Amino acid sequence: MVKNKQSIGVFDSGYGGLTVFKSIARKLPQYNYIYLGDNARTPYGDHSFETIYQYTLECVEWLFAQGCPLVILACNTASAKALRSIQQNILPFKYPDRRVLGVIRPTAEIVGNYTHKKSVGVMGTRGTVNSESYLMEINKFFPEIKVAQQSCPMWVPLIENDEHRNPGADYFVKKYLDELLAKDDEIDCIVLACTHYPLLVPKIKEMLPPDINLLAQDDIVADSLALYLENHPEIESRISKEGHQQFFTSGDPRVFDINASTFFDNEVVSSRVDLIHH
Repeated sequence: MVKNKQSIGVFDSGYGGLTVFKSIARKLPQYNYIYLGDNARTPYGDHSFETIYQYTLECVEWLFAQGCPLVILACNTASAKALRSIQQNILPFKYPDRRVLGVIRPTAEIVGNYTHKKSVGVMGTRGTVNSESYLMEINKFFPEIKVAQQSCPMWVPLIENDEHRNPGADYFVKKYLDELLAKDDEIDCIVLACTHYPLLVPKIKEMLPPDINLLAQDDIVADSLALYLENHPEIESRISKEGHQQFFTSGDPRVFDINASTFFDNEVVSSRVDLIHH
């Protein structure tokens, strides 16, 4: 039998998904991976539900065409607004042997282990907060948990402009934390519901009371994927194990490579892809 060259696909509208990919590749280095950033059309959060669904589906189908039996939507906006429709309306009919997973459910599944007071804060982009996806998913697993949400519109621009380590970022980190904690003084666990936010963890921890747990998605999603592959040998056995990593962007590869290294902690060399006409 000819050995298939099949990879795990990791997709994000921009760079944030690289924090998730970095953790996945660290935990599961043996697999082949293809990362796709739809940088030409980012940010997704500003678009309508239909547009986000269309863009996400185009990216997923591109990764399927590259031979990925499994695609991770390492994007909260895409996970909130497109994942369920793709899982229910596209896969069973068009790609019955492929799987698409998101980042919201793995986070919601474990949040109950990190709150004693049954009070959780969720910090995300406006799109993710307005979708109320975290409220719904956490409620499914832990109906007794109260959830307060806080949108943090300045955090992604700070990170993407490499200002997140600078003192100027402190004001906006503190501002949104204070606004969230003012909503419920029982909060003892905060979920960072955006894949950019792991880069702010050191600053957030400095400003957080020590008794509040902070959950970032990078390691959560990596752990969840490891478990998924263990439980689904029919998918796992199809993925090549040569440790190859490929990067693609719908934007300018030179710009992507410079910015991507901030998120991936390693040199990244990408190729450009035209998603519209694949």
